[in-house]
Amino acid sequence: MFDFLLKQPTEPSKHSLLFNNLLEKRYQELVVRHHIHSDAAQIQVLGHLQHLLDNISAQVGRKNQLDFSLLLSPSQNKTKSLYIFGDVGRGKTMLMDVFFEACPIKQKRRVHFYAFMQEVHDFIHQWRKHNTDDPLLSLAKKIRQDSLLLCFDEFHVTDIADAMLLSRLFTQLIKQGVIFVATSNQHPDDLYKNGLQRALFLPFIDLLKQSAEVLELLAKEDYRLMYFKSMQTVFFVGDAEEGDVFLKHRFNELTNNGSTELKVLQIKSRTIPFSKVHGDILFSSFSELCGRTLGPVDYLAVANEFNTILIANIPALTEENKDQARRFVTLIDSLYEKNVKLICTLAQSLETFYFKDKDFDFKRTQSRLIEMQSEKYFQRKHLG
Repeated sequence: MFDFLLKQPTEPSKHSLLFNNLLEKRYQELVVRHHIHSDAAQIQVLGHLQHLLDNISAQVGRKNQLDFSLLLSPSQNKTKSLYIFGDVGRGKTMLMDVFFEACPIKQKRRVHFYAFMQEVHDFIHQWRKHNTDDPLLSLAKKIRQDSLLLCFDEFHVTDIADAMLLSRLFTQLIKQGVIFVATSNQHPDDLYKNGLQRALFLPFIDLLKQSAEVLELLAKEDYRLMYFKSMQTVFFVGDAEEGDVFLKHRFNELTNNGSTELKVLQIKSRTIPFSKVHGDILFSSFSELCGRTLGPVDYLAVANEFNTILIANIPALTEENKDQARRFVTLIDSLYEKNVKLICTLAQSLETFYFKDKDFDFKRTQSRLIEMQSEKYFQRKHLG
């Protein structure tokens, strides 16, 4: 990102040599352990991430320390950030995570883009309680103090308020010398497509393409789909403790043992927090999803947001938990309509999983749950 990072030392230090081809080595370790399948397109994108890592690690080696942020000058910003886009399940998040974990600097952060924008709005709200000037310059400085590298997962824009903020905020972040790596399902030109007052958002798209190298990940396979096809069991029926082990194992496989974070869905004037999220994968429970007073609008938002949901401890549905059972019907309807992939644990088999309710057609729910385990269903594209 900076001129002095681009100048390779005539004799690289032993420390910097440790990073040569590091990402591909770690990638091949995942292949050997059967966590992923080797893919030429993924390896090609990994090369661009390695180039960025090489620039950073060269400076680390010369200064013989990991924290070199005080040496950076925003005016020397030359190296481009990276914006990686492609279809769902192609491995974008996995590649970014390999890069993030290998990057030697202390001031780095990996965050889901939705959560990042929530923090931006919260900061602006608090700032305006005590100040009258523009909060974005102060926010950019604060972000820069904490992070030289930002890795954004699931970069997308659907909200007019976000669209209006992004150009101003990222202009300041780039001036401050912040590097970013982002994954997205969309090319920058398709961000906020058909959005309200999109013309005002176009300068940000231009800024994004100027400051970042845009890479399309053209992996041949949807590896998440391949994973679903390979699973012999999607719905686990039996002991709760064994079910927990089953779900944790499935979640770790889907995320390559990735980290989780809190995600808060904003639905009109309400917020719905979920404590265990990795990208577009939600690890939840029957209690979290159906024990709260959520309705059709809420479940539609959940179905739009997450490609895959793991639900723990779905109990036998009886008159005693009638309200939760009704919410469960609404939840499954939303997930089914949006083609969300479902992995879950149940107290009883689907053949006996039935609840009599004059207001809800539970046979339809039962039928949909059976279909949601089929390969045909797995092949459907998420409509969120």
